[in-house]
Amino acid sequence: MSIRHIVMWKLRDPADAARFVVLLKSCAGLVPGMEQFEVAARTDGLEASCDVALLSTFADAATLAAYQNHPHHKQVGAQLGTMRDQRHVFDYQIGE
Repeated sequence: MSIRHIVMWKLRDPADAARFVVLLKSCAGLVPGMEQFEVAARTDGLEASCDVALLSTFADAATLAAYQNHPHHKQVGAQLGTMRDQRHVFDYQIGE
């Protein structure tokens, strides 16, 4: 079964969203088995309780773990951590 990995961030300064998105997008395709990787920033005029969101899908839990432990992901995560106020994660299985 695939694993859906959703992460949402509330930034200290919403003006950092564009930079945050660019950094996060650099993690796309880091590991084999990453099936989906979509990053979005808050859209003016639409409801949102966060500033940036990631929707990604991995072939299995081991692939998600490989992504989370990848050196580039860890480096980007450290940079993003300085810009965020809150981070929320929701992982769940999809498929049969």
